[in-house]
Amino acid sequence: MLGYLKRLVTTGAAYQFGDILAKGLALLTLPLYTRHLDSEAYGAAETLLTAVILASILLRVGVGEAFIRFYFDDDDAARRQRIARTATATVAWTTTLASLLALVFAGPLSRLLLKFEDPLLFDCAVLGLWAFTNLEMAYAQLRVEERKRAYVYASGANVAMTVVFTIALVVFADQGARGLLLGNFGASAVVVLGLWWMLRRNVSLRVRLADLRAMLRFGLPTVPADASVYALQVADRFYLYGTYSRAAAGDYAIAIKLATVVFVAVRGFQYAWPPLAYSIESDEEAGRLYSLVTTYYALATGAVVCAVALLGRWMVRLLAAHEFFGAYRALPWLALGWALYGLYLVFVAISGRARVTSRNFPAGAAGLTVNVVLLLVLVPHSGAGLGIAGAGIALCGAYVAMLLVMYLLTRSLFEVGFEWLRLAKLAAILTVVAVSGELLLPTDGFVGLALRAVWLALVPAALIVTRFFHPHELAQARRLPSELRRRVRAFGSGRDEIEAYAEDPLKDV
Repeated sequence: MLGYLKRLVTTGAAYQFGDILAKGLALLTLPLYTRHLDSEAYGAAETLLTAVILASILLRVGVGEAFIRFYFDDDDAARRQRIARTATATVAWTTTLASLLALVFAGPLSRLLLKFEDPLLFDCAVLGLWAFTNLEMAYAQLRVEERKRAYVYASGANVAMTVVFTIALVVFADQGARGLLLGNFGASAVVVLGLWWMLRRNVSLRVRLADLRAMLRFGLPTVPADASVYALQVADRFYLYGTYSRAAAGDYAIAIKLATVVFVAVRGFQYAWPPLAYSIESDEEAGRLYSLVTTYYALATGAVVCAVALLGRWMVRLLAAHEFFGAYRALPWLALGWALYGLYLVFVAISGRARVTSRNFPAGAAGLTVNVVLLLVLVPHSGAGLGIAGAGIALCGAYVAMLLVMYLLTRSLFEVGFEWLRLAKLAAILTVVAVSGELLLPTDGFVGLALRAVWLALVPAALIVTRFFHPHELAQARRLPSELRRRVRAFGSGRDEIEAYAEDPLKDV
C-alpha cells in the first residue's frame, strides 16, 4: 500500500511542477498585472478564460477520459498506440472546426459573453480554445505513460513562455485583457506543436471509427457530468460579472488566483490519481487504497485551507493592488471549494473503475442546481447579501451536495471502507482552529500575522492529542527526515543517484 502512495506522491509532484511554477509566477506578477488592468478588464479576461475551459470539456467529447481508462485494459502496445492516435485526431478535428466557426461569429459571441463587442479579444480566446484542449490531450498521453520528466519540461516551457509573452503584451505593448489572453494561449499553442512532434508516433489526424465508438460509449456520459461540475465552478463568476457587479467579478477573480495554493495540490491529484486508481487489478486492494488516499488528501488540503482562512488578508495585501483588497472575503471559501472538488475525484474513479460513468451526471446536476439557488439567495441582484463571500459559500454548498449524491450513487458499485471517524475528527479540528482564530485574533498588522501563524500549530497538536494518526504512520513520519537527509548526502555520489531521486524522492521510505 505504501508503494502505491509513493507512486501517487511522486507522479503528482511531477504534474504539480508546472502548476506550482505557473501559479507561483502568476502570484508574483499579479501586482504588475493589476496595475495595468482595472477590475472590469480583469473580470472580462477571466470570464473568457472560464468559457474556454467549459467549451473544451464539450469539444473533447469524453475521449480524453476514455483514453486514460482504456489504456490500462491490457499491455498491448499496438492497441495503446491506436487509441492514442484516434483520441488525438478526434480532439484535433473538433477543436479546429469549432474554432473556425467561432472566428466567423466572434463579434456576436463576444457581445453575448461580455455584454460588449470586442471581436479581437474573443479571437484571443478562440486561440485558447484550440490550444488548451489539444494540450490537455497531449498531457494525458504523458500521464498514462508516467513520463514525468517530459511533463515537467513541457509544462515548465509553457510557463516560461507565458510569462515572457504576457509581460511583453500587457506591460510593454499595453494590450490589456487581449495581452493577458494572448500571452497565455500563444505559449500553449507552441507547446502543443512541440509535444505533437515528440509524441508523433502516437499522433494522427486519422480517426478509427471502431475505436472512437468504443471510447464514446464510455466517454460521452462523462461530458454532461464534467460540464455540470465545471459549470458550477464558474457559474458564480458569470453571475457576478453579468448580474451583480463587474468590479466584484474582478475581486472574485483575484481571490480565485490566490486560492491557487489549494488548486495546485488538487490539480496534481487530478492528473496522478486516475492512472493509479485504474491500474490496480485487485478490487480489495483498490478499495483500501481509495480509503487511505481520501484520508490523507483531506488532511493535506484541509490544513492548507485552514491556513488560508487565517492568513488570507495578508496574502491579498502582499500580492494584489489595494483596490482588490476585498478579495479576501471570498478567499477561504474558494480554497475550501477546491479541496472539496478533489474529494469528488475519488468518486469519479470509482464510477470509472466500474464503467458506470452515467451516474456522474446526476451528482453534477445536483451541485449546479444548489449553486444557482444559493447564489440567488446569498448574492441577490439588488447588490445586497454577502457579496463575493456569498458566491464562495454557494460554491462550497454545491460541492457538498454533489459529494453526497455521488456517494449515494456509487456506494453499490464498488466497496470502499472510508475512515469516517478519522475524517470527522479532522474536519472538527480544522474548523475549530480556523473559526476560533478568525474570531479571537487581530485582523491586521504584524502582530496579527504572527499570532495567526502560531495559532496554526494547534492543528498538528490537536491531531496528535486526539490520536488521529495510527502508530505505524507516526513511525513512518519519524523515519522520513533521516531518510531524506541520507538522500541529500547521496547527491554527491553521481548523476545517476540524483536522477533516481528525481524520479522517486520517497524511494525506500
